[in-house]
Amino acid sequence: MFSFKYCPVAVLVLLLAACGAAPPRQAAGPREAPAQAPQPPRGGALYRIDPAQSELRLLVYRSGTMARLGHNHVIVNRSLDGWVAVAASIAASSFWLKIPAAAFAVDEAGARAEEGADFAAVVAEDAKSATLRNMLGAALLDADRFPDITVRSLELHESVDGSAAGTPVALLRIRVAGRDSTLSVPFSLERTAGRLSATGETGLRQSAIGLRPFSVMHGAIQVQDELRLKFRIVAFPFQAAGKYFCAGK
Repeated sequence: MFSFKYCPVAVLVLLLAACGAAPPRQAAGPREAPAQAPQPPRGGALYRIDPAQSELRLLVYRSGTMARLGHNHVIVNRSLDGWVAVAASIAASSFWLKIPAAAFAVDEAGARAEEGADFAAVVAEDAKSATLRNMLGAALLDADRFPDITVRSLELHESVDGSAAGTPVALLRIRVAGRDSTLSVPFSLERTAGRLSATGETGLRQSAIGLRPFSVMHGAIQVQDELRLKFRIVAFPFQAAGKYFCAGK
């Protein structure tokens, strides 16, 4: 998840990095089948996540003594799919989410403008392509073998301390590049007639979900381990003859 500014020094750095960088994880073994939605629990109200109104956004920051040769990045995915099962209480509710790795977009001008001064620099199209290629490659998301990222709630709490006041918190199981991790994420919930919306943001360490941040020249140029995760999940009620169907099926 990194690109270099185009300049002669950056070209030299790339040549040196080819000698000094740790080798990427090599793809091996069969391709994981596309993720299939598990059956939601019976009872309560069932909602389908709407990709047209939902978004996952990652803010990725450069680091290292030669960080000036790189960019901060805004990475967005708007192809989210899944379900939310709403029960009488938050604690009894649950959800499942699928995020196709190939649907990530890097450094859209509008998204960068929304994130302010840290992302004010213009990123060339070839740099965007390089960042996406690095992100989807075998060393990070390994998207050829693992086409989907999945998120499933393990526990939902009214707040951090379990009280009825404060910000709700979700304990999640996240599957990325064939590895499962758990993560707690705070969120805000809004429910109106016919619509459910969950929003939030949190810090996320790449190493906590089994990823090794990009780094070359012994860390002189690298991506910070901690990135900023933002999300907006919008869902609407649906019925489907007693069976859940993923969007588009």
